[in-house]
Amino acid sequence: MTTEFVRQEVDYKGRFRRQKTRFVTPFGEGEDELPVEKNRYRLIVSYACPWAHRQLIALKLLGLEDVISIGVVDPVRPTDVKRTDWAFTLDKGNVDPVLGIHYLSDIYLKTDPAYQGRFTVPAVIDLQTGKVVNNDFLNLLYYWETKWTAFHKAGTPDLYPKSHRQEINALNDLIFKDINNGVYKAGFAASQEAYEEAYDALFERLDQLEERLNHSRYLFGDRITDSDIRLYVTLVRFDAAYYGGFRTNRNRLIDFPNLWAYARDLYQQPAFKETTKFDHIKKHYHLSAIDNPHQILPKGPDELVWLQPHDRAVRIYKQKEEKDVRY
Repeated sequence: MTTEFVRQEVDYKGRFRRQKTRFVTPFGEGEDELPVEKNRYRLIVSYACPWAHRQLIALKLLGLEDVISIGVVDPVRPTDVKRTDWAFTLDKGNVDPVLGIHYLSDIYLKTDPAYQGRFTVPAVIDLQTGKVVNNDFLNLLYYWETKWTAFHKAGTPDLYPKSHRQEINALNDLIFKDINNGVYKAGFAASQEAYEEAYDALFERLDQLEERLNHSRYLFGDRITDSDIRLYVTLVRFDAAYYGGFRTNRNRLIDFPNLWAYARDLYQQPAFKETTKFDHIKKHYHLSAIDNPHQILPKGPDELVWLQPHDRAVRIYKQKEEKDVRY
């Protein structure tokens, strides 16, 4: 983010307040909903962005990659414009091959010439209108999981089981507030008080999840759910970006035995590994999001540690006592 937009999203106490999402029309069959149609939409992502990364994981797990096309922006924000933007400099001719645009802002401003916020990923583009129809990073996962079932491939996991939706929603709210967005609240804090408030909430929640994962392989038993995707995208960036760059430095991920083994368990599964691009993550955070005047890119951490064995699939988990249930 540029300094200008960070200032706009910081309140009078120095707390980072993320901008509200602008395009939130849901997918569905209703008159005012987006129709669920194969080959109608293009999803614009950055491999560096956790909000976009989780969409990629879900699409791969659910087999929707052949239904929705993907466009990828450069992880390093363009410096030839003053706005906080993304550019398609990874593509031939520096334009998205489907949309024919150079900057993500081009499609946002075509959709709404008065748009004033940051130009964010993920962004769903309706190819029939050439406009942004959804950039609701919080709820897009739910739509892929529940509204696009007609296109799910056989044998795909139920990431949002009806029997656990209330519990998943409650845990997701905590993960977002204290962890997903919590690292940003620490990293973009403009006062010591705001920083320490976010820092303490982040590590208190990580400590709780460390204990939770002492009792089950995943957050909800022995199957991957929506919540695991949401937690993973922050964990996988933690040591490479947030620990140093956002000053979330009480512990590294590798200092949490359960969280670290859990994150490796997920990473070593194709949908997670194939969508995790450490080079994009490090370039974005260290060359765009973090104050780094000499543009020095860290060499570490070593990616190979993510391939170290774990025992999550075979270990015997500690039975949770009733008094321990806090989630």
